[in-house]
Amino acid sequence: MLVWIVFTAAIFLALLFCHPHFFQDIQYVRAKSKIRRRILKYKQTNYSILDRFLDRVKAQPHKPFILYKDETFTYKDADDLSNKAARVFLQSGLVKEGDTVALFLGNEPMFLWLWLGLVKIGCAAAFLNYNIRSKSLLHCFSCSGATTLVAAEDLQDAVEEVLPSLLEQQVTVFILADKCRTADVESFKDKMSQASSEPLPKDLRSHLTMLSPAAYIYTSGTTGFPKAAVVTHTKLWATSLLLLLAGVNSKDVVYISLPLYHSAGFLGFTGAIERGITVVLRSKFSASQFWDDCRKYNVTVIQYIGEILRYLCNTPKKFNDRSHKVRLAVGNGLRADVWRDFISRFGNVQIREFYGATEGNFSFLNYSGKIGAVGRDTFIHKRYFPYALIKYDIDKGGPLRDSSGFCIEAAKGEPGLLVSEISTNAPFYGYARDLQQTEKKKLHNVHKKGDVYFNTGDLLLIDQDNFIYFQDRIGDTFRWKGENVATTEVADIITLVDCIKEANVYGVEVPGQEGRAGMAAVTLREGQRFDSAGVFKHVENFLPAYARPRFMRIQSSLEVTGTFKHLKVKLVEEGFNPNQITDPLYFLDEKDKNYVPLTLDIFDLVTSGKIKI
Repeated sequence: MLVWIVFTAAIFLALLFCHPHFFQDIQYVRAKSKIRRRILKYKQTNYSILDRFLDRVKAQPHKPFILYKDETFTYKDADDLSNKAARVFLQSGLVKEGDTVALFLGNEPMFLWLWLGLVKIGCAAAFLNYNIRSKSLLHCFSCSGATTLVAAEDLQDAVEEVLPSLLEQQVTVFILADKCRTADVESFKDKMSQASSEPLPKDLRSHLTMLSPAAYIYTSGTTGFPKAAVVTHTKLWATSLLLLLAGVNSKDVVYISLPLYHSAGFLGFTGAIERGITVVLRSKFSASQFWDDCRKYNVTVIQYIGEILRYLCNTPKKFNDRSHKVRLAVGNGLRADVWRDFISRFGNVQIREFYGATEGNFSFLNYSGKIGAVGRDTFIHKRYFPYALIKYDIDKGGPLRDSSGFCIEAAKGEPGLLVSEISTNAPFYGYARDLQQTEKKKLHNVHKKGDVYFNTGDLLLIDQDNFIYFQDRIGDTFRWKGENVATTEVADIITLVDCIKEANVYGVEVPGQEGRAGMAAVTLREGQRFDSAGVFKHVENFLPAYARPRFMRIQSSLEVTGTFKHLKVKLVEEGFNPNQITDPLYFLDEKDKNYVPLTLDIFDLVTSGKIKI
């Protein structure tokens, strides 16, 4: 017996030595499988996040749900206020079951009351990015199929700019103000203050299923204007349960400073409902106020994108940097060097880095704490949640295939395109009213004839120890300041300037910065010179700050492929270094409100971090 015990112990120790993360790997797949079974049960019983919210209201009506500035809203308050919001929509007579209402506002409790209210009456919400304007705003509104728009008071100017087009489409426009300054716009707050807070009949949403849309969340994708990803009630459960998977418990307090119109911010809200916890909501991220907020509200869990933690690390050091109760950080896009700096300075906060896309059907979670990784590649994970990293030809813009026509898996240490199998267990819901773009995200015949995989558009890498690392995005999108920037959209807007004939937009690496900064190679119209001040004014008026090209390169002609697609690879490699580029280069100077010549001095100041961009 003793010999057997010794032998078993030896096998156990040998297993741990050869595979130190074996039990973590097993535990993660078990947890993920349990969540899948739970979602299947909810799907069968038609149990939504709203149902969970209403159960929370009954169980803990007086528990603080939303803390915003100096206001506290309990679960019961949230229920009452969302009932009022729902009744405004019903009493208008213009919103009926199955309709979509577009929400155009920032982080404030009203965003949450509106969404809850809409689901209570069987409707969906389209989350418009409050940075978009003009043509982009109209496009995003239209592609959701919405017939009603609710906008924040401070966004009235943006609404009035497109109001004639909205009125032509017979769109109802509400402003979250006590009084409206435009005759064709109605006050939502005034109507809501007079509405009843009594519970709404459940039969108002009796037509809803778990495959009905709960929201439309916009993603830049790879080309063109933003696309409205369909977030069904089933998909919403999958994202909401991420907090559970990351280790958030029922006693936590979560801090959300990410935009609610992003899936990352919104999952914090719905994940808090699932956990029955308190949310501290911040209107906008503030590096200087971040830790003061965490201390004030006793925050234990923070959500991040890589930029947020980098900004925090760049603030002046304080004696009380480690004086907080934050134990867990959940997010994505965190560089290894910032990760190290963050825990070194702010204490032993557990980082739970994840990888996923708003419209995606698959995710990774770094449950082992390996700095810089997004997860682990294991046979058992791949068995239950099929995915692959396949070889990708960046120049040709497509996966490499073997003589049989099937994709070739990337070797360890080699970047590969991440694809995940589309199935009943892992569906891909696509984009609203955009069948063409939905089909473009599907990759057929990956491993065998007839299979279909979701193309993430991202290059990842698996190292020799089976840790997975994000490498880069492919296609016509780059990420800057936590936002995806569609290069074709930016190029379309730049070419509206009189002096510019063509524009090729791409992202370039800047030392010390997350993601890639925007750069545009442009050609000028015959007889025109580069109107630097005019171009600055144009991009300032028509593009959000994160999408404005930081660098301009004036070329005599733009290189294209045989199918007239702009070549970007060489431009990306050359970057914005005036030592290597003979073309005229310009830098976006926000203080001077101009594109100024990119001199060697400016280049050195940008690359050393002395000029912040």
